[in-house]
Amino acid sequence: MRFVRYGEAGVERPGVLDSVGGLRDLTGVVSDIAGEALGALLDIDPEDLPKVPGAPRLGPPVAQVGKLIGIGLNYYDHAAEVGLPPPDEPIVFMKATSSITGPNDPVYLPRGSQKSDWEVELGIVIGRRAKYVSDADALSYVAGYTIVNDVSEREFQAERGGQWTKGKSCDSFGPIGPWLVTPDEMGDVQALDMVLDLNGQPAQRGSTASMIFGVAHVIAYLSQMMTLHPGDIIATGTPPGVGMGMKPPRYLREGDVMTLAIAGLGTQRQEVRLDS
Repeated sequence: MRFVRYGEAGVERPGVLDSVGGLRDLTGVVSDIAGEALGALLDIDPEDLPKVPGAPRLGPPVAQVGKLIGIGLNYYDHAAEVGLPPPDEPIVFMKATSSITGPNDPVYLPRGSQKSDWEVELGIVIGRRAKYVSDADALSYVAGYTIVNDVSEREFQAERGGQWTKGKSCDSFGPIGPWLVTPDEMGDVQALDMVLDLNGQPAQRGSTASMIFGVAHVIAYLSQMMTLHPGDIIATGTPPGVGMGMKPPRYLREGDVMTLAIAGLGTQRQEVRLDS
């Protein structure tokens, strides 16, 4: 099933797509797509719900996100393009939840930004409390999957001391969506094609098959260090084609348009603007 949140920013309503892609209102079933409700999404029949007219804005498909966790350098081919060896263990960083926006909302370049970059990523949404779980059991804790654009200001991230979080957490640097897709519809999550186009031209092309640490291992690994709660989101790394890896590097500018897609998870589109 494919779940969404729709409406103006800050007042989104829960919804679900029916068998022909129509939007149905979930307000009478759950108050929002968040928390414990994420563990009971498969019990919903969209065909019995009211249709939503028009084409409303889509917000992030999960509300009340407690943690937005990133995994760095998690693709063999991406590590190669930036000239770094594959890590021995997952590289973990945090993105501020205030960076989260809808899948088609603008991305705003922060003041002074010269090196903002794009990263299409598979997002894992946790559906139930996970602590000290094994690789073998890890996928049973997943509510669904989504697309995350892990927008990153590389100077803030790597040239200003401290941790990556500084370059990952600017307002609007976490577009998520359009859908939360339940695991039963996804098939093999380690065989998903991923693309990102910049201004209609190919930039990133890859597959989750190239992950260094797969989805199950990432969940299990993190659960040894922190409890994962329903609604937590993990961005699992990006394939090659980022601006930092181009020769010469190419970073985002006002007016650029990013279009992202992952097989089975829909499409995002963001126009780049300057923050005021």
